[in-house]
Amino acid sequence: MKKWVTWAFTFNTSYPTPMNPKSSSVDPHGLKDRMENPPLWEAGATDFWRPSWGLERYGVRMHLSPRAGGVSKAPYDSLNLGLHVGDDPEAVAINRALLEKRLGAKAIFFDQVHGVQCLRVDANTPNGLKADGAYTLERGVACTMMVADCMPLLLADEKARVVGAVHVGWRGLVGMGEQGQLLPQGVVEQAHMALTRGVLESTVESGVRLHAWLGPCIGPNAFEVGPEVLCAFTQRNPLNARFFKPHPHQKNKWLADLPQLVRALLTQLGVTHLWGNDGSPNWCTVNRADLYFSHRRDRVSGRFAASIWIDPEENLGVKL
Repeated sequence: MKKWVTWAFTFNTSYPTPMNPKSSSVDPHGLKDRMENPPLWEAGATDFWRPSWGLERYGVRMHLSPRAGGVSKAPYDSLNLGLHVGDDPEAVAINRALLEKRLGAKAIFFDQVHGVQCLRVDANTPNGLKADGAYTLERGVACTMMVADCMPLLLADEKARVVGAVHVGWRGLVGMGEQGQLLPQGVVEQAHMALTRGVLESTVESGVRLHAWLGPCIGPNAFEVGPEVLCAFTQRNPLNARFFKPHPHQKNKWLADLPQLVRALLTQLGVTHLWGNDGSPNWCTVNRADLYFSHRRDRVSGRFAASIWIDPEENLGVKL
């Protein structure tokens, strides 16, 4: 059996969390039982998203948070991890504690702004920094990206030296700046460069081969976009036009295939070990209200998250 590492969580002293000595004796959220039994995906619902990339043997761990198992009330029910969506901060703090209990690692959350910045993080990195990508070479630190239609993209070096997470919406993917201009690179290119540089700066070895896991996102039959999105992607690369098709019912609208746009870019960057989202219905956040939060579907919605970390208990750096 896997031995999980327990971390101490620190929150505002008014929150009734398990690590808070000033907590009320009343347990309205059933927190004691929840902390002893952190949320899991329902039996039989895990096979379609877990990658068979084999990196677990070398210490790489990943987790996709389920929608159920938290304490938030509708419309954030129930394992909402986002503080910025209007949910009760106390409930979000508890949900984040539940997630960290399940991970056995310190989860780092970010203020995601649909930008291109990718930060290196460690155990001392605070929550709330502005970034849409993060990577770490430190064990026990979980790079965590929240989503509710955008794609969480997880990256790992096949020698388990570095891992990273990226929040991939269309603006970050195409590399659109705050003024609507195209930046030199998008967030995926920035993350790829940062992870590669991080490994090369920390070892005498040369060559970095990354594996990528594409998480759930709005699917190709639900991602309705306007001409400005099509224009931005084709300006970046004319071949991107193949991932857009005219909307069957609305004039001057298109359906964009976000999973294929991400796959094509990763392949262009030389990342050929690709896992996860293939655009099928189970991966669509809009299609599966039972599994995922979706802003496009519900407008007012919570956030789920994907996390990746290097296990602090494993012997790493083993060559494949």
